Amino acid sequence: MTAIEPAAADAAWVSVDTPLTVAQLAEFCRDLERLYRINPYLEFRHWRDAGEGRYAAAWRNGSNTRNFAFELAVEHNSDRDFIVRYDCGIKRSTQFRIEPSPVGSRLIITDDYSGAPAPDALEAGEIDRSLHGWGMALHQYLQREARWSRYALWRWYMRRVWLPMKPAARRITFMLLLITAAEIAVIALVMAVYWAEQLR
Repeated sequence: MTAIEPAAADAAWVSVDTPLTVAQLAEFCRDLERLYRINPYLEFRHWRDAGEGRYAAAWRNGSNTRNFAFELAVEHNSDRDFIVRYDCGIKRSTQFRIEPSPVGSRLIITDDYSGAPAPDALEAGEIDRSLHGWGMALHQYLQREARWSRYALWRWYMRRVWLPMKPAARRITFMLLLITAAEIAVIALVMAVYWAEQLR
């Protein structure tokens, strides 16, 4: 996964290589709410389907510590190329474009800031600085999706438990799982040593 900000001041983009086929990635991207919830900087207040490709969403963006409330409108150029437009703020739209790649497929996400009112608006902290982190999180998620999605329990956990969590709760849960795994490993080692001593 690579992230690059073009020289132009009015756009930024990230490219995410995935092991999914183009068709699989296109299917994955149809769930717009999931795409946004994977962003590790967004703490959602709500996401509502307003019908006809429109959504009402509100979140806190940890990358710039700002609260945002939008109406999002989706425009499909094709199954592999669609744009999400925002009804307010200096970020006008986000484009999602899917291309084939040597390892499977590539998702290119471009944030468009063209038409921002003035340079001082950019200094006010409204710029979304989460794009690189979002790309990395998508890369990791899609690697796991390719490996584990055939298991119903994994799909249920990721969609019903992990995605609705706040980013901080995900990090805490991951730490607790690591600690629990370490404790189990230590207990197993102690038991193995005990049984080895008993069998002498």
